[in-house]
Amino acid sequence: MNLQMLEKRIPPLALVLIIGMLMWVIANWSPRIDTSEALRPSLAAILLALGTLFPLAGVMSFRSAQTTVDPRTPEASSKLVSSGVYRFSRNPMYVGFALWLLAWGVFLASAWALVGVIFFVVYMNRFQIEPEERALRDLFGEDFREYERRVRRWI
Repeated sequence: MNLQMLEKRIPPLALVLIIGMLMWVIANWSPRIDTSEALRPSLAAILLALGTLFPLAGVMSFRSAQTTVDPRTPEASSKLVSSGVYRFSRNPMYVGFALWLLAWGVFLASAWALVGVIFFVVYMNRFQIEPEERALRDLFGEDFREYERRVRRWI
């Protein structure tokens, strides 16, 4: 099977929804973690809020630079965005999505459901981020390579 055919095929937000549904199914079929009913929703809400700030900051930076936000077409980027939240993470939107899934896993109180977060990160690295970065290296050359050396992929 040619794994390259999977690259940039599933929009990241759709992947979050698919994994979130699978996490819910897993949580319903696996033992729950015995947690405080007051602490668990609060922690989930904090993670959800943080997870919302990252993508919003990323979209605002892209809009301000007047470049594409569509992760399926990185070659359509008109500018290399390295300011704002992009000073701390090359993929703040994906960091936010991972935090959403983590919040969901905490809310579900299922250790097995948290495997969804790991799957998301692994999948995104291989099938979304690596192809995006190849395209950005081709497009922006040494500027992007310097950015890669300076800023971490996730956090």
